[in-house]
Amino acid sequence: MSKSLARVSAALAAAGLDITPFEMGDCRTAQQAAEAAGCGLDQIVKSILFAGVGSGRLYLFLTAGGNQVDPAKASALAGEALGRADARQVREVTGFAIGGVSPVGHLTPSPEFLDPRLLDFAVVWGAAGTPRHIFPIDPRDLLRITGARQADFTA
Repeated sequence: MSKSLARVSAALAAAGLDITPFEMGDCRTAQQAAEAAGCGLDQIVKSILFAGVGSGRLYLFLTAGGNQVDPAKASALAGEALGRADARQVREVTGFAIGGVSPVGHLTPSPEFLDPRLLDFAVVWGAAGTPRHIFPIDPRDLLRITGARQADFTA
């Protein structure tokens, strides 16, 4: 088991959740992940990281698979202009490579925001630390364990 996958599994267990990540093969898009999980596109939790233009601080936006983050709305929530975080910064702060960024188990916590669309489902699927693993979770549990704030930040 990779260190990243183990860290996600440990974070879920520490939160009191009995969840086993699912290996789906190599999926590069939310649609491919949805097909592998046998769920709808919006049940895939995309973990999108933006960096503060002035501060360099990372902000995590957890959005439904079919939604896009609106940069202006995201910047308003963060209280500063945001740009996409680069791959080096994402790995350094979260411990995950782009494509496998989990909503939980980050090396350094970042402010998190959750797309309310995710709460329309009984189960959603988040990346489990690798591009090949996802995990099922009740979105209310995801909200609880991440400490994310529900917010309107999609286009």
